Amino acid sequence: MFHSERGNVVGASTYSRVWEEARGLALTPHQVASPLAGRPYDLRHAAVSLWLNAGVPATEVADRAGHSVDVLLKVYAKCIDGQEATVNQRIEDALRGSDQ
Repeated sequence: MFHSERGNVVGASTYSRVWEEARGLALTPHQVASPLAGRPYDLRHAAVSLWLNAGVPATEVADRAGHSVDVLLKVYAKCIDGQEATVNQRIEDALRGSDQ
């Protein structure tokens, strides 16, 4: 995906160094000290977690992430957080036959 000035593949050490530099520029000092976006792959994990927490159906998230729903839920089930009130309301609405 990325190439050096000479057209070669960017070496892992260069990529890591640039990633660390970018983190330092984009994040607060507190965030830099945390594991937040410690590796580029962490951004993928954060995106999938965000989609799930936003209420995007697991089937759609799995498709976008290139997972099966089974693998998605095994890996990311712990990331779904803070939806208890919303889910309870949806269940109540369904039981009452509400359109909401």
